[in-house]
This record gives sequence, C-alpha cells and structure tokens, in this order.
Amino acid sequence: MLPSILSILDIGLVLVLTYMVLVVIGERRTLWMVRGLIILMLAAALSKYLQLTLLGFVLDKLVIGSAVAMAFILQAEFRRLLEQIGRGEILQLFRPSTDALPKPDSVIDEIVDAVKELSQNRTGAIMILETNRPIDESDFSVPGVKLNAEVSKELLQTIFQTTTPLHDGAVLIRASRVVAAGVILPISERSASRQLGTRHRAAMGITERVENCICVVVSEETGSISLAEGGLLNRPLTSSKLREMLRKRFSQSVDHEPVAPQLRSLGRRLSSQGHSFLKRIFRLPRRLLGGKNDR
Repeated sequence: MLPSILSILDIGLVLVLTYMVLVVIGERRTLWMVRGLIILMLAAALSKYLQLTLLGFVLDKLVIGSAVAMAFILQAEFRRLLEQIGRGEILQLFRPSTDALPKPDSVIDEIVDAVKELSQNRTGAIMILETNRPIDESDFSVPGVKLNAEVSKELLQTIFQTTTPLHDGAVLIRASRVVAAGVILPISERSASRQLGTRHRAAMGITERVENCICVVVSEETGSISLAEGGLLNRPLTSSKLREMLRKRFSQSVDHEPVAPQLRSLGRRLSSQGHSFLKRIFRLPRRLLGGKNDR
C-alpha cells in the first residue's frame, strides 16, 4: 500500500514540476523540447522497469545531456523560474496571468504603420516575419543582436534610423516579438534587376532558403514597399495592400502565442476539481457518523 502511495506522490510531484516549467517557458515553439525530454525520461524509467540495462544506461545519458542542453538554450526561462522559487513566489505560477496578449491585427497594424512612415521618409528597412515554425539561426549569415521586445511602430522606426548601429541589418519578428536586430542575411544568387539593392536581394535570399518566412523591404532610394516570399518580390505595394497580405500570411504566426494562459486555466480547473474532491472525502466520515445531525 505504502509503495503505491509513494509512487503516486512521485508522479504527481513530477507533473507539478513539469507544469511549472511549461508555464515559465510559456511559448509553444519551445514546448517541443520539453515534450522530447519528458518522452526520454519516461522511456528511461520504462527501460529500468523492464530491466533493459544497456538501453536504460543510454537513455539516462541522453536525459542528462538533453537537460544540460536545455539549460543553455532556455537559460533566461530557467533563471526566471529559479528567481520565483527563491522569492517564494511559486504560487504565482498557478494564478491567472494579468498580461493581455496582443491581437494579431494590432501587431500587423504596428508593423504596417512603421513601414508606412519609413517609406514616406525614405528610410531603408528589412523585416523578416516568421509564418509558422522558428527560423534556424544557421540560415543567417550573422544572427544579429538579441532584443526579445514587443513589436511597436516606435521601436521599428528607431532601429532603422541611420544613426543607430543596427540599421544596416534585418529585424527578425516572431509572433508579437522583435527577436533580434542587425541580422545579416544571405544574398540571392538569382539574377535580378539592377534597380534592386542589397536589401531586396537579401530578402529574396532568405525566402529562397527558408520557406517559413516572408520579408518586408523598404527601399532607401525610392521609399517603395516590397514583400518577398519564396524568393520572389511583390512590388511596389501600398500600405493597405501590405496589410492585406500580412493578414493572410502572418496572422497565423501571431496566433502561435504563449500557451501559458491555457496551462494556467487547466491548472485552475484541476485545482478546483481536486479541492472539491477532497472536501467530499473529508465530509463523508462526518455524514456517516453524524447521521441526521448533518441535515
């Protein structure tokens, strides 16, 4: 009896810890790594249960290596988790988030408004917009400077001002976040019009190499707006046409927002149901013993 209770407690604590990690990470793009680690851990536990010694040994090493790799990749998220644990703020992970998620249209409006102003001022710009899964940094010539800031018209305009160090490179936008700036892109090897500058050829180059992105370009010479997709340029575009195209191609990316609110909602429902279940259990002996007195 006791070993089975301890086993249930062990599994429950692991699930709680996993839930906390998922809430802190929060973004759907990184949850696949967590899922992979959990599968490896379950496979290692199963191999030990079945007494598959060699397989268990290999899986144990894979779990350790994966955990170390994740600690490097998700160091900011783990640092935030450790800070909350150190401050005694663990319960906050189970409370609903008060931060409102930006709507897809609002993000697109910020991008289009920034492009419109940059176009009017003839300020050159290039923005990479992920359309589903994240782009591998190895596809860039230089990954650029990490920002992880919320998309805003003012931020995009500031980055591309000629007096800033990052204006020559591209901006990488993932959902509602500006992930990086100053990203150097590979140049397209296709023959192109001589009227097209380096930014246009870079936009063609990255969309040739990577399928899951589109690229918005503002010409420094003419102020014309272009959209690159699949190595091809759609140009020139008006701001209204750009907005229409982004709503078709980029809105699905913005919808890949953090899943922490759904996790918190699930946690609240499970907590409420568990609380009600425990109340019924503890009230049951009183009803049995109290009989009519409880009525």
